[in-house]
Amino acid sequence: MTGFKIDPKSKSADEKNSAPKVFEMLLSYVKQETLKPIKGAGRWIAFGLVAALSLSIGIVLGAIGVLRLAQAMLFNDSTSWSWTNYLIALIVCVAILLFTISRIRKGTLQKS
Repeated sequence: MTGFKIDPKSKSADEKNSAPKVFEMLLSYVKQETLKPIKGAGRWIAFGLVAALSLSIGIVLGAIGVLRLAQAMLFNDSTSWSWTNYLIALIVCVAILLFTISRIRKGTLQKS
């Protein structure tokens, strides 16, 4: 015998408050596991959209610059070869696209 007497009719304060504590702990766990990753995903998507917009504007301006350079330097007077300027600009755009795709890597939503 340990000398302790347990009265089955009386409940301690810990047993009375255990249900609200369990609910609070469950609620905090759900917030931790769902809300934080969603906030991280939102930030990740926002940075991606800003980067995509900036890259798109840069590529369009660069393509226009390459087209104008080709028109000024190469076939500026010939009407039968004027399509080559657009082909050169298209080739440069495809090269930039391939380079951009090669640099894309899979990221994570959470920072380690």
